[in-house]
Amino acid sequence: MAEVEFQVEDGVAVITINRPEAKNAVTLAVSEGVAAGLDEISKRPDIKVGIITGAGGTFCAGMDLKAFLRGEIVKLKDRGFAGITQARLEKPMIAAVEGYALGGGFEIAIACDLIVAAENAKFGLPEVKRGLVANAGGLVRLPHQIPTRIAAEMVLTGDLVEPARLLQYGLINQVTKPGEALAGARSLAEKIAANGPLAIAASRRVMSECRDWSQDELFDRQAGITGAIFTSADAREGAKAFAEKRKPEWQSA
Repeated sequence: MAEVEFQVEDGVAVITINRPEAKNAVTLAVSEGVAAGLDEISKRPDIKVGIITGAGGTFCAGMDLKAFLRGEIVKLKDRGFAGITQARLEKPMIAAVEGYALGGGFEIAIACDLIVAAENAKFGLPEVKRGLVANAGGLVRLPHQIPTRIAAEMVLTGDLVEPARLLQYGLINQVTKPGEALAGARSLAEKIAANGPLAIAASRRVMSECRDWSQDELFDRQAGITGAIFTSADAREGAKAFAEKRKPEWQSA
């Protein structure tokens, strides 16, 4: 049985961590499998959006501590934990969370563009309870995604947090009934996949990079990335499809 499964349907790829007996805890094989899935998403033009989830009603309980104790390295060079937390994601990624998203599992989720979670999911960074630190994104990414004091509370207490609270802070996009997180993620993915690929790519790049830009250079640097979009075949097709009241057929697909 593969520790990571990969499926594609209607332009949406689903990467599933498949170790339900271990709450989908991450081993080296899992990290390599996720990285391979991300590579497939990046290189295939028929894939517009990716989803990452876990099998058996759990997203991911973090690092496999048994693997850690036997000296197994689960972080990949230039890819990070689970092959994703430091990876350059070329296309939109959505985390579909059921059950536990703890430690590195939570850090997988916040590495994605969007998060859909079941109402009974549990999020947390319990590393400090084990004498460890959340260095796969919890410390450097979470404070930019929710209020800094809430991030500090999560990091320093290691306590679990309900999806409803994280929805309140804008970390989660959507809360579903138990068992429906993947369906919710697919629905979001289909909406994204219907849009212009060039526009999606440029928009993601600007949103990712602009926090490092000074106020004086914001619009100039944005123009350098987005300017060509307005003269692209996709832009002409989008306007023409709107006028003709039909779905666009993207030229860059």
